[in-house]
Amino acid sequence: MVAASAGEARRPGRGHPRPGPLDHRPDLKKTKLRPHLKKCWTIPPKANAEFAARMEDVLSIYARPHDPSRPVVCMDEKPYQLLAHVRDPIPAGPGRDLKEDSEYVRHGTCSIFCWVEPLAGWRRVDAQPRRTKVDWARQVKELLCVDYPDAEAVVLVMDNLNTHGIGSLYEAFEPAEAFALAQRLEIHHTPKHGSWLNIAEIELSTLTRQCLDRRIEDLETLNSELAAWQRHTNADQRQVQWHFTTDDARIKLRHLYPKT
Repeated sequence: MVAASAGEARRPGRGHPRPGPLDHRPDLKKTKLRPHLKKCWTIPPKANAEFAARMEDVLSIYARPHDPSRPVVCMDEKPYQLLAHVRDPIPAGPGRDLKEDSEYVRHGTCSIFCWVEPLAGWRRVDAQPRRTKVDWARQVKELLCVDYPDAEAVVLVMDNLNTHGIGSLYEAFEPAEAFALAQRLEIHHTPKHGSWLNIAEIELSTLTRQCLDRRIEDLETLNSELAAWQRHTNADQRQVQWHFTTDDARIKLRHLYPKT
């Protein structure tokens, strides 16, 4: 009988080899190929002047001190699917987790608009059936006329979607009103593949974990839940202090800058 090596030691009474000492190395799983898995990731371009320019523009905005007359507000949107239960869930009990049937009913989709003033600890979230240019323009009007009626201008940071522009105001309102609203906006777009620079995207991630981790079947219920989260979060006045600076970017992200 041939003696088994350390990595092939056999389990008593079984025909399968016992894990050897090398099988417990922590780096084995990290280096093992896993072709059945993948991650979606936003990969920024290399040596891209446009990316660097817009990134530094947004970072300079975040470096400004708090100014109530010109508040810095970040904006982002999130698609959301409305779902209903086919069967009522079984409530949790002592030693028993909540049980939900894996089957569900689709009730359509909507779009959640998120507005954040990081230095003031203020948020507004609102779900709408669509996210057209007119929908965005109406959200901007509420921002300027209801949320910040006394501000000289609002400094708005957001991604560069086709709906996020001054032209959308002219789609929704008469020219005089659209022009007046546009004069109170200072718009700064994040770079393409640079959505991590938008603080509103971070807030949407928090909102998803804290409020949207369950099935919600209609727009009215969703907006009720969003309003409750908004009130609680604003009462806490949780501010966002952005620490990544332009100097940091020029060192840590130097591969994004064109070589001169």
